[in-house]
Amino acid sequence: MARIEPPKRVRGTQDIFGEEQRRFAHVLATFERVRALYGFQRVDLPVFEDTQVFARSIGETTDVVSKEMYSFPDRGGDPLTLRPEFTAGIARAYLSEGWQRFVPLKVTTSGAVFRYERPQKGRYRQFHQIDAEILGAAEPQADVELLVMADQLLHELGIADGVTLQLNTLGDAETRDAWRAALVAHFEAHRGELSEDSLVRLDKNPLRILDSKDPRDRPIADAAPDIDAYLTVEARGFFDAVTAGLDAAGVAWTRNARLVRGLDYYRHTAFEFVTDRLGAQGTVLAGGRYDGLIGSLGGPETAGVGWAAGMERLAMLIAAPAEPRLDAVIALEHDDALIDGQRLLAGLRRAGLSAEMIASGSPRKRFDKASKLPADVLIAINRQDGQTVFNTRAADAAETLARIKAVIDKVQAAS
Repeated sequence: MARIEPPKRVRGTQDIFGEEQRRFAHVLATFERVRALYGFQRVDLPVFEDTQVFARSIGETTDVVSKEMYSFPDRGGDPLTLRPEFTAGIARAYLSEGWQRFVPLKVTTSGAVFRYERPQKGRYRQFHQIDAEILGAAEPQADVELLVMADQLLHELGIADGVTLQLNTLGDAETRDAWRAALVAHFEAHRGELSEDSLVRLDKNPLRILDSKDPRDRPIADAAPDIDAYLTVEARGFFDAVTAGLDAAGVAWTRNARLVRGLDYYRHTAFEFVTDRLGAQGTVLAGGRYDGLIGSLGGPETAGVGWAAGMERLAMLIAAPAEPRLDAVIALEHDDALIDGQRLLAGLRRAGLSAEMIASGSPRKRFDKASKLPADVLIAINRQDGQTVFNTRAADAAETLARIKAVIDKVQAAS
């Protein structure tokens, strides 16, 4: 009979366990605690959507839509896509579920997202994000609140040092149209010097040339006109209000005039929290204002602003969480005491105490095995003169020990 090869993990995915899982859990628990401080509600969304939700939201000319989405027809022939990000799904739910009645709507979510790209350190084909959005708030204060919340999250994770908030404005629609025309004229004058990718962007998404990494494009992009020359009075006032709010909240920031978002529905604030501790994958949290998104999906014109962060990258930056300790570990040193051991184990857990029991292998080795587990109290169970005997050992755990002894008294009374 031919040997059956065991299955392998799919490239670009990960099995998260042990210390790595504790890192993930710490990031998520901290995020949940901070979002509650800011009055954000949690939402959970479908893992897949109609493909057009992402095509229209993210933009059909982007690499995400054209190259990276996991799209497939289901058995009924409907085109579906595994979510490559969260904002589009939240925008769809805002329209389809009637969430307009809750504006301003402040929501967070988290979970797996999917993109077909080359796996590397901190980048997977199934990865995980945390996400925060405010819909229906056109005021600069919404941008400030999200940025202050992100800054507090990074501080509470212990990774704010070495992370810089880079900030830019994309202006209002009038600003963006004027700046876009100036950029097109500038890049057209250098068409023969641009990379192939930038030539495609020039026709479809010229702002994206500004953040090109191709060395052929950098001198041309660096010489492109800045947006500041085209800001309307209203757009400049909006950006000034955002920066003043950040200053008032004590959030440090730096201007990056080349930080852009290519799609036309982006407005005003664009931002990234970046670090040099992750090599090329330096962005740990990013977002911006997308006032035109809901309208592009067929809904009423609705203000929106949000951010997302990769949990993998955040988890790589935080200190390793301590391995969790048990309240008690039981060493069953005599098999005849098994029933009493099971009663004690169940009683401890019902009393809200974490506990494990070592009841397999040689009875003489169980105590040594149990003593190696991280626990506040060690309970040895043996038999003497036909009676079950409980011996406890604890170090600096008087309150836990008292609760455990109370459970032991109940077990002995029931024996």
